[in-house]
Parts: sequence; C-alpha cells; structure tokens
Amino acid sequence: MHEFTRRGALKATAVMGAGAVALPGVSAAEAPAAGAVGQGPGHVKCKPAKLTGRIVRPSDAGYADASLGWDELFVHYPLVIVYAQNTQDVVNALTWARQHNVALRVRSGRHSLEGWSNVDNGIVIDVSELKSAHIDTHSHVATVGAGLTQLEAVTMLAEKDLAVTTGSEGTVGLSGATLGGGFGFLNRWLGMACDSLIGAEVVVASGAECAKVVKADLRHNSDLLWALRGAGNGNFGIVTSLTYKAAPLKSVAYVQATWNGLGDLHAVFDTWQRTAPIADNRLGSQLEVHRNKILLFAVLAEGTEAEAKKLLAPILSVGSPVVSTQVGNWGDVYTGFQIPTQVDPANWKFFSQFTSKPFPEQAISLIGSFMQDAPSDASNFFTQSFGGAVRRTPRGGTAFPHRDAIFYSEPGAGWGTRGQAGSGDAITPQAQAWIAEFSQALRPYVNGAYVNVPNVGMQEWETAYWGCHFDRLREIKAKYDPYNVFQYEQSIPPATVRRHA
Repeated sequence: MHEFTRRGALKATAVMGAGAVALPGVSAAEAPAAGAVGQGPGHVKCKPAKLTGRIVRPSDAGYADASLGWDELFVHYPLVIVYAQNTQDVVNALTWARQHNVALRVRSGRHSLEGWSNVDNGIVIDVSELKSAHIDTHSHVATVGAGLTQLEAVTMLAEKDLAVTTGSEGTVGLSGATLGGGFGFLNRWLGMACDSLIGAEVVVASGAECAKVVKADLRHNSDLLWALRGAGNGNFGIVTSLTYKAAPLKSVAYVQATWNGLGDLHAVFDTWQRTAPIADNRLGSQLEVHRNKILLFAVLAEGTEAEAKKLLAPILSVGSPVVSTQVGNWGDVYTGFQIPTQVDPANWKFFSQFTSKPFPEQAISLIGSFMQDAPSDASNFFTQSFGGAVRRTPRGGTAFPHRDAIFYSEPGAGWGTRGQAGSGDAITPQAQAWIAEFSQALRPYVNGAYVNVPNVGMQEWETAYWGCHFDRLREIKAKYDPYNVFQYEQSIPPATVRRHA
C-alpha cells in the first residue's frame, strides 16, 4: 500500500570494541568522576581523562561500518568513535578530546546530510546507544535518551496513545531532528518538534579542558533551552537526553494518492499549496514530484477516512489519482510507510528552502521542467505543509524562525548503489549540477533554509537558517562554549572567540 520514496536513514550500526581504550601515544590515566569535572575559571585543570564506553578504532573489524554515514557521498576516517553508554562516557570523551586538542563531532542517527557528524583524524562521540525512556502517562511528559530513532520514539509513545511531532523517516535520530526544528505530518497540529521540547541534559565544555553536565529547561539555563530549540545540533554541547511534553493521540487517518506522469502537476501543486496550509490543523501533508509521477501523503490526527478524504477533496478531485487509506494507531501507520535503508540510493544531495507565498505558474513550470530532466528515478521535489500550530511560539520561545512559511520544500537527487564504493561516480557531476541549477532557478520564489538540510556554499547561511536570532545565538554560544569547542563547517561562532588558557 505504501510507497514512501523520499529518503530513509542509516541505523546506528553495531560494531566491535568495548570498554576503555588508550590510543597510541596518549596518556590514559583514570577519568575524573562526575563530581570532579572541572568547573569555573579557564585555568582549572582536570585529571587526565580516558575514553570509556564502546570504542571503535581504525584497527577494529567494524570500523568501516561504524565510520559510514547514511549519505555515502561523504566519507571520513575518524581517529576513534566512542559509542556512549551513559552520560559519563560523554563527559569523559569530551574531556579527552579537549585535553588532547582533537577535533570532535557529535553523532546520533548518522543522517547529517553534508557528513558533518563525522571528521577525519578526530573523535566522533556517538550517542545512538543512549536509548532510555520514561513516559509519565498522567502528565504526558516523556524523557528519552538522545539515541532514540524517530521510529522508536513514535512507536513507544503511540503505545501510550501519545505523540510529538517527528519527521517522516523512522531511522533518522530523534534528537538531531528535534534540535534543528523538526517537522512532519503532525507539525500543523502540534507545532514543530522543538516546540514540544521542555528540557534537556547537555554535556558542555567547562574551563580550559574539562566538561560538565547541565540541565536546560524553563527554570534552569532557559537561554540554552531556547537555543537548543532549533539550533542545537553540535553547536553548544552534547545532548544526552530530551524531555518532551507529548499530546494525546489515539488514531490517525492516513491517505496516499498517486498521479502517473506530470500532466496534472500544475493543478495538483497549485491546489495543494492553496489548501494544505489553511486546512484543519489536524491535517498534515507532503507532496512529492518525481520525474514520472506525483505523490501525496496526508495524515489526519484523530480523524476518520471520510473526514480525511473530505478535507483533501480539492486535490483528490484533480485528474484520476490512485488513492489508498488506512486508519489506525499512529505507531502502526508510521511503521507501515517506512522503507528499508538498503533500498535507498547511496548518494544524496538536497537544497532546503521555505515559501511564504504560493508559487506562481512559472515556478511550478520550473519544477516540472527540472523533474523531467532529473538525474535518477529517486530524485524528487519534496514539500511539507506548514501553517496551523507552526505559527504559534511555545512558552520560552525557540531559535527556529520560519514560522510564517506556508510550506517547506527541497529538490533532492539520489543516485548510486548503497554499499558499493564509487557506484555513482559517473552521475555525481550531473546530480550536483542539477541541484545547483534547480535551486538557483527557484530563488525568486523561496527564502531561508533549514539547518537540518544544510545548503553548502550558501552565502549568509547564518540568517538563512536562523534569521534575526543569529546574534542572540552567538551570545549564548559565548556563554556555554566560549572556546568554540563545538565547531564544524556551518557552526555558530561565539560572539567573542576565546583561546585555550
């Protein structure tokens, strides 16, 4: 029944290596206890740290799998990968990285779309095995480890008839999706994923070479919580657990429609963009344009099949789509439209953008023209309806700025065979040029960008991702990471960069 063809994600792969390890030429004295972690002035020193948790090194048999991300276009060779088993493992790894001046990256679901959760000759601190969960069905508050995937979170909450907004791809990390904003079928009803985030445990840099654990919620470090809600991926610290305010949700109605060919593109797209953002807030929908078909996916929270079809009647009346429906528990429906990662292309390239006014006819024509020349069948133009609860800012605010968008969209190209190095090399230049030209052609009709789908090479990416919030984010960065320990190609710099003492 389901044909969810956009993109999947790579599950954290189980690899060999456990316990503590000392790398060649590196001191490996006892790691400090949690209470001994350095705090205060920059001159304070910590005891020499050693790595704990599940360790994978280049000499280990599982290293190749452990160092591979979902998007195989990007390949990196880290010095060591630490799979944290608890928060103290993260403290130890961050302290170790600082003491030895080693570049570090933070990873959960491996879905960083430019490969920025990995690094050559550095340490990858992987939180994907932090999968604890505590759900209070009375208060509807859920505290979960940062290693949960979206599928794990959705199904776990759905067993209690609860939900928060997540993206559509189940193997994407929940924490990464949330910390960048997070949207999906429930965002018009519940707001962005980050809107439901009411607390987090975060390991931050402390002093000149130490690390410590802090809490961020509306009463403690509320400025950090604000920043984590939309700018939290790898910028301020390492999130080890997240606390959400969930909403009751017993069932959903799921609708999928398929139009063969692109003959109905203008009518389908224009009808969708003019109705989806202003429909009943319980209705969330996605439109995908491929080179040989158009796909509509929609979810109506706490709705019936009849209600869903009535709300979607304007678009379903265009042409002669093949329509299928399902009504049931959100966890079951969500599980049903997942596609195994192994059938995804190996290489991907995307360009993210938001739209505040409906596309005119010429913009829709551009979509059709570019999709007809797409480099592969897997390539598509993807959209997500906004409006509804997205326009409401939660208590405490968020760093996510794109509240006025009517929809989000991205051209995406997928090519190559997963697990076969170099299989897509012949198509890579064509695919990259297609994305660049497609995104450039749409520039008059779009604005901004989504930090979870970064646009490499974009000028003024700071304001494209975070708008007027960027200066405040720099101030918060200076407070929690003054030495700019957490940095990558498009990370937030502190308002004033400090050097190690």
